[in-house]
Amino acid sequence: MSDERIWTAAVLVIGDEILSGRTQDKNIAQIATWLDVQGIRLREVRVVPDIEDEIVDALNAVRARYDYVFTTGGIGPTHDDITVDAVAKALGVGVIVHPEARAILERYYSGRGIELTEARLRMARTPDGAELIPNRMSGAPGIRIGNLFVMAGVPHITAGMLDALTGQLEGGAPLIAHTIGAWSPESEVADLLRQGEKDHPGVVIGSYPFFRDGKVGANFVIRSTSAAAVAACVAMLTAGLEAAGYAVTDGGI
Repeated sequence: MSDERIWTAAVLVIGDEILSGRTQDKNIAQIATWLDVQGIRLREVRVVPDIEDEIVDALNAVRARYDYVFTTGGIGPTHDDITVDAVAKALGVGVIVHPEARAILERYYSGRGIELTEARLRMARTPDGAELIPNRMSGAPGIRIGNLFVMAGVPHITAGMLDALTGQLEGGAPLIAHTIGAWSPESEVADLLRQGEKDHPGVVIGSYPFFRDGKVGANFVIRSTSAAAVAACVAMLTAGLEAAGYAVTDGGI
């Protein structure tokens, strides 16, 4: 583990259903949260349609910029599940029926008395040279090839795949976050927040305003890889907010 280097990642969300608004994405948040614990920062997210060339272009763009790339969606049994083909094209390799993936699917479906059809067998296809990410939820494995991770679109299946990858990726120090809240317009404490970041190198403060019950307030999330720096910044902000006449709620409002 390296505490100095900042490891980065991108997420490529694949699917017309996301772009149409028919399905609301939940994978971005859970991948981002998981990456923080692994000591990896999510730096970019792209959402692309089920069009092979657009997936290839987006994938090649983010692969060149970040240490890790995660894709979600498009690895099922139907004709529009084209992620595997697009990934293989981007990497310049062929597509194979992975023997281990096939065996996993055979065991999964035979154990349930279900036929392994040609459509279901599509979920055993991987780019040549890929490894598998275990999927205890539905049998069909995820795919790892180098620093590229091809995940399911269904959030609870992706969660299981992330769990299988926990501790397997090289990263830096985990990101620590602490939230405080106050019934204060963020415009009135902007200088205090700015000073908090200036006085505590390596700390980033996020300000998230809200309007409830006819009142304006904000939650402030203090983030750093240093627990001591987070604690010191929280203490400074709390004192500053209280001095300005705003009661502070630890954990946020």
